[in-house]
Amino acid sequence: MSSYSVRPATARDAKAIAEIHVAAWQAAYADLMPEDYLKAMTLEKRLIYWREALEISEPQLLVATEGDQVVGFVGFDRSRDAGTKSTIGEIWALYVAPAHWGKGAGVALWDGAREGLQEEGCKQVTLWVLLRNERALRFCEHAAGFKREMPSLKTVAFGSAKLEEIRLKRAVD
Repeated sequence: MSSYSVRPATARDAKAIAEIHVAAWQAAYADLMPEDYLKAMTLEKRLIYWREALEISEPQLLVATEGDQVVGFVGFDRSRDAGTKSTIGEIWALYVAPAHWGKGAGVALWDGAREGLQEEGCKQVTLWVLLRNERALRFCEHAAGFKREMPSLKTVAFGSAKLEEIRLKRAVD
């Protein structure tokens, strides 16, 4: 039984979401991305981004809490990939504070996003993961039931590094 609750994010959550986003990126991608690129991802920049996202509700945001503390968030909406049907949703972001990795917050967030996508009429959901991000791939494949779409590899620049991402997909139900 998870000790985490999931609820819609509010404007008051923007700072906690930004803090988690920066901390999770710096921890998860320390061995994958250039140090200068990770240092350039500042709390101030993420705070501006997430305040705007909350204001316009794009993507839809849920937070995982333990007691009164926000420990993770998920952003989801329709797929941003060109040419996809309106019944395909996408997890735009799913991050948990490193101190809560492997404790059920990610699964609770995924369950909340899946319910939200079902309410939006989505039949399938995708997400993009760095191919070398083994922790995220394990979570997506084993805990959340996603499968890799092999022809979907794309190369993305993160500062001076060019990294491959792969799209994963599953049914929403």
